[in-house]
Amino acid sequence: MSSIGPFYEGWRKANRRLIDGVAKLSDDQLALRAGSYWPIWALAGHLAGARVFWLCDVLKEGGAETTPFTDPAHEGWEDHLERPRGAAELVGALETTWKIAERCLATWTPDMLAEGFPREGTAQIHTRQSVLMRLITHDSFHAGEISLIFGMHGLPEIDLWRPDPPTV
Repeated sequence: MSSIGPFYEGWRKANRRLIDGVAKLSDDQLALRAGSYWPIWALAGHLAGARVFWLCDVLKEGGAETTPFTDPAHEGWEDHLERPRGAAELVGALETTWKIAERCLATWTPDMLAEGFPREGTAQIHTRQSVLMRLITHDSFHAGEISLIFGMHGLPEIDLWRPDPPTV
C-alpha cells in the first residue's frame, strides 16, 4: 500500500512558507509579539518542538537526536524567554523537525493511521491520525499567530495558501 504523503502536500508547503517568513527576520523582528503573548521566535520554537514531542516521544518515531530538541518530553525553547533564538536556529529547528514529519508521511500507510499508542503513566491513547491532525492544526494555529504579528508590525504576512509559481 502507498504512503499517506501525497495527502498532506499542503502541510509541506505551509512549512516551507513559514521557514521562508522566519528566515529573513532580524533578532529585533523575531522579538516582536502581540501584547503579552510569546514573541515570534518562541512561537516558532514551540511549533518545532511540538513536532518532536508528538512524533518522537508519543509515537516513538526516531530522529529527535537530529534536532535541537533531544529531550522532547521536557522544557522547550519557549520555556526560557530569557534566551531568545535567532533566525538561523529557528530555521534549523523547523527544517530538522520537518524531516521527521516528512519521513513519517513517506513511510506511513493509511492502514497504520488507526494504530494506538498508549501514553506512559496516563490513560491516554493517541493514534497516528490523531497526532497528524493535532500537529497540522497546531502548526497552522501558531503560523497564524506569527503572521498576525507580522501584520501588526508592518511586515508581509505569511500566505500559506498562495499558489506556487509554475515550474518550467
